[in-house]
Amino acid sequence: MKPWNNRTLALIAGFSYLAIFFLAIFANFFALESIIQHPLETISQNGQIVRLGVIAFILAAIFDTIVAIAFFHLNPEHPLTLSSFCFRTIHAILMAIGTFAMFMTLHQKTAEDILRMIEIFNTIWLIGLIFFGIHLILLAKILPIPKLISIFLTIAGIVYILDTGLHITLENYKLYEDLFLAMVAIPSIIGEMSLSIWLLWMGGKSSN
Repeated sequence: MKPWNNRTLALIAGFSYLAIFFLAIFANFFALESIIQHPLETISQNGQIVRLGVIAFILAAIFDTIVAIAFFHLNPEHPLTLSSFCFRTIHAILMAIGTFAMFMTLHQKTAEDILRMIEIFNTIWLIGLIFFGIHLILLAKILPIPKLISIFLTIAGIVYILDTGLHITLENYKLYEDLFLAMVAIPSIIGEMSLSIWLLWMGGKSSN
């Protein structure tokens, strides 16, 4: 028996997805980017943004887990549901573990040591994206979503996995970083944002 009806589950997943988007934007483009661009200045003069970034990543991991639970209960009978849940949960756990390295930047004294912590964080993050990519591919087959959203989720899942593989195998990855970022960002933003809007719409109209 479901703990909530489909309407409630869709709303929980939709609002949680939106929360993840906003938390990730702040954590990545303000906190993390500030450390990468100005490591010593950020740690010594603006440590609060690092702490807020850590909290944002942890909250994103919590909301990620909530989304995984909601998706699981939306279609628990599907043979791929449990696998999808596990892959997204592993991704959330790795994200939470990775924030420890980001927090440790506050205790480093040189730019090299600060950036080394960020490199550890990014490595754990990339490994997590492999699991997240698999989750998206499975999710596209599990949920009764519009075909176009399903296609974008599948593409996003594939490019997440591909990008991580290229990070590991290409020595000159930095030369193509902007291209690979666009390859990941475009389908993932379209697919996942469309999914969150669809979930909110379904939650608002469903009477189940």
